[in-house]
Amino acid sequence: MKRASSVQTTHKKKKSKLRRILSESLKMRSFHGLVAVAFISVIAFQSCVVHGNFYRDVYFNWGAKHSYIYGNGDNLNLLLDKSAGSGIQSYNSFLFGSIEMLIKLVPGNSAGTVTAYYLSSTGNYHDEIDFEFLGNSSGQPYTMHTNIFTQGKGNREQQFKLWFDPTADYHNYTIHWNPTAVVWFVDSIPIRVFRNYKSEGIGFPNQQGMQVYSSLWNADNWATRGGLVKIDWSCAPFMAGLKKFNARACKWEGPLSIIKCAVPTPFNWWTSRVYKQLNWDQLGKMKWVQDNYMIYNYCTDYKRFGGKMAPECYKPQY
Repeated sequence: MKRASSVQTTHKKKKSKLRRILSESLKMRSFHGLVAVAFISVIAFQSCVVHGNFYRDVYFNWGAKHSYIYGNGDNLNLLLDKSAGSGIQSYNSFLFGSIEMLIKLVPGNSAGTVTAYYLSSTGNYHDEIDFEFLGNSSGQPYTMHTNIFTQGKGNREQQFKLWFDPTADYHNYTIHWNPTAVVWFVDSIPIRVFRNYKSEGIGFPNQQGMQVYSSLWNADNWATRGGLVKIDWSCAPFMAGLKKFNARACKWEGPLSIIKCAVPTPFNWWTSRVYKQLNWDQLGKMKWVQDNYMIYNYCTDYKRFGGKMAPECYKPQY
């Protein structure tokens, strides 16, 4: 009996050890599974991060002889002289995400010139999201002009004076665009928000893919002091520098993209809750810009619109 009892005890110990080994093995498999999922998630996110190259991603749509790409495709200069300006556009169109560009504006006497950086679809009912930089006489600050078009309708301008010299160095200008809102950023500071109230009959750009454009052109019939100050061609050629174009965005592939680019998934990072609302720090910075540097807001121009203000002017935007 003692021998049988000893054998049973030995068997119990072996079974206990086996269960412990199996349990540890399952834990390790579960851990490796989680690591694999995390790795796949990281890869999926990284595939959204598109580091642009001007050689690969854009083409000159006019004034090619006035522009040039250099630095392995990371840098591009737009030029304007009396014969012509110049412009580029992206090969791809996008629906939602972040479009970033570092821009160094025309130095010196830039009166009458406009450096534009914007997203746009095509046709009479196009959507468009704008940054435009209106040149000025030497020593005077640039005017940064923003606008948004939905189904061909614009007239939603807001203008700002910049709080730095945009000709001394490159600065980051970003258009962040998702199904909730469009946000304009300057050096990571939000300056303006246009929220989606399409369910209430207010237009919002969520049905058309848009290409990325940038150009430098003669707009001296309106750009500086309403056209009173003309371009001084003795200062030509004028040059604006672009670099580090990044389109961290959903590539437009036709009408199916309306759903594909808007569905809230980890891959569509711009649909995350964190991008649906500015945080308190961002709100504080935007208030500082709007309180100190905004010089025009279509929502307060009652004379221009005869008191019939756009419906979004009565809605909270952030």
